[in-house]
Amino acid sequence: MAVTMADIQHLRKMTGAGMMDCKNALTETNGDFDAAVEIIRKKGQAVAAKREDRDASEGCVLAKTENGHAAVVALQCETDFVAKNADFIALTEQILDKAMSEKPESLEALLALPLENGTISELITDRIGATGEKMELGYYEFISAPSVVAYIHPGNKLATIVGFNQENTDANVAKDIAMQVAAMNPMGISSDEIPENVKETEMKIAREKALEGGKPEHILDRIAEGALQKFFKESTLLQQDFVKDPKMTIEQYLKQSDKELKVTAFKRVSLNV
Repeated sequence: MAVTMADIQHLRKMTGAGMMDCKNALTETNGDFDAAVEIIRKKGQAVAAKREDRDASEGCVLAKTENGHAAVVALQCETDFVAKNADFIALTEQILDKAMSEKPESLEALLALPLENGTISELITDRIGATGEKMELGYYEFISAPSVVAYIHPGNKLATIVGFNQENTDANVAKDIAMQVAAMNPMGISSDEIPENVKETEMKIAREKALEGGKPEHILDRIAEGALQKFFKESTLLQQDFVKDPKMTIEQYLKQSDKELKVTAFKRVSLNV
């Protein structure tokens, strides 16, 4: 059976594989598309196994919101060249759209969701065979709240999503908070969300530094508590200085907009940023 250009293009659309790979697979299977897809998938698995120890530190990070639900995904690869490829970005968008529609509860569940020609995991494997690079779905985060906002930093390497306790949150305020999370990378909304072991470590370090600096032991606890409060100001969203107006904290900025407005959750995903 002669392999036509239309057949090759159809298989390429199905798998994302290169033109020659599609032609060879169709020739080998005498035009059997299912068998050709299997050949391409096996090639992807072989390439994935060879690239397993490589570092997939580049990639594409995208986020989206709809009807009180927000999600962010990061599809990772080895090089910035592949990360900026239109097909790679489109694959990331396809995965994100599936995450938004199905709302899986974990990264593993997202990978197992079916698309036209296999699961998301299998589609990524197919693309590995096409590019020869290691790829992996590195991150998947989501939030549901009365209102949500998403921010994607230029370059598709950093994205944030934020949830609020009220519907119809002012769009400018919501965007400011999402950009604050992107810029300042807080560990939690407030000090209540900072793990106890982190607090203990910060105080221990402060005591040791003070002792090495010759401070008397009876004031070490006070010094450590002061250092912890400084840590909270730098590392918790509500206590951080607002990047657009350092004269006020984020908590003050929220209250200035609406005394009842609160951040319920946020997620930040970043690659090399």
